Amino acid sequence: MRFSGFSARSPEIVHGAAPLALVYINAMMPDKGESFASLSGKFPKAPLTKALRQVPFRNGDGTSGTDMYIQPDKLHATFAQDLSQEQASVMASTQRPIAQSAFTDKLTQAAWRDKPVYVLVGKQDRAINLSLERYEAERAHARKTVEINSSHVSLVSHPQAVTDLILSAAHDSGRQ
Repeated sequence: MRFSGFSARSPEIVHGAAPLALVYINAMMPDKGESFASLSGKFPKAPLTKALRQVPFRNGDGTSGTDMYIQPDKLHATFAQDLSQEQASVMASTQRPIAQSAFTDKLTQAAWRDKPVYVLVGKQDRAINLSLERYEAERAHARKTVEINSSHVSLVSHPQAVTDLILSAAHDSGRQ
């Protein structure tokens, strides 16, 4: 079973045994032919979009791209507001970038079309629009959708709720 806070590419990166269910935690769930940017463009922008810093880079083959970071002074308020300031400061100083292409590349496959889906929605998520997260869960016919009072980092701030959903998915799929 695969679960991730950022699982837009889940069908393309699962290795080994095929997952029996997918657990999406505050996640983006584009469909085949969609990008996260095209999907999220149907909803009001999340506050995080104003907190991103873009840094151009050049690959070894000469192509270029853009890495995106959360501005350190804005991470707590827009990404991890239910963590302590100290925890958010550590996240801000140790964050890894995400390539802008992760938001703009179109999916070639959507794993949620073929697998049972379980979704955790953070009702205080400022990285992904709440209406978008609910829409994605409904569109994927999620077997279970849990909404908690959490920021985007519910894996850190609400580990028991995340664990419970993963265990529910494992139980329902016969893997416990």
